[in-house]
Amino acid sequence: MDRVPAVEVSDLRLAYGAREILHGVSFTVERHEVFAIIGPAQSGKTSLLRCLNRTIDLTGSATVSGSVRVDGEDVFRVRDVHGLRRKVGMVAPLPVGLPMSIYDNVAFAPRCAGMTSTADLDELVEGCLRRAALWDEVKDRLGSLGTALSGGQQQRLTIARALSHEPEILCLDEFSIAIDPVTTMRIEDALRDLKQEMTIVLVTNLVQQARRLADRTMFLCNGEVVEIGPTAVVFSDQPKDRRTYDYVNGVFG
Repeated sequence: MDRVPAVEVSDLRLAYGAREILHGVSFTVERHEVFAIIGPAQSGKTSLLRCLNRTIDLTGSATVSGSVRVDGEDVFRVRDVHGLRRKVGMVAPLPVGLPMSIYDNVAFAPRCAGMTSTADLDELVEGCLRRAALWDEVKDRLGSLGTALSGGQQQRLTIARALSHEPEILCLDEFSIAIDPVTTMRIEDALRDLKQEMTIVLVTNLVQQARRLADRTMFLCNGEVVEIGPTAVVFSDQPKDRRTYDYVNGVFG
């Protein structure tokens, strides 16, 4: 039997009030791949990402039809929404640090889930900070306030906090929008390593970032899928759709 994809989206439609944002979107994300979603602003990329772990539920005007399956289970039928959000971690465009120490930022969710052993927490915090490429910079000041870190460090702390849930799927929405190029490259290197452990879904307006990182890329425009394919094909001189060529080469967007 074929292996179930990590994510399977079928005929997904999303509206805010009377305005439909996503128009019958369908795609799959395979396990242990980096799947990039690119497209102009207001194409529905962030809204689509929020459907994967049902943070779209937090928008009262949103209505959804179609299906989103994670590990074969329709997320809109899941009762344990908090469990779903632990499985499908989310990193927002701007870093959102909790007003507590670096250590406690990472340990917060595991403690809420019942982890009390200091040794276990120490191991988990170090592991998450290492995987987020931050450990070497903060290991001697774990008691310092997380919100006092630089913007790039706070974004990596946000990733470490997302990893503390031990997600199977990590979703990143424009993670590099407010950080410098050097930090962006460090995070990209970390994501290449993390792909061995989990599936990564990346929304980015930086088309070259998708080109560097993604195994496959989906071009979303005005709420519709224009093209999905291996990244090398999407960025080639002959993608399946001329609009793809025009977008990745800066003709519009």
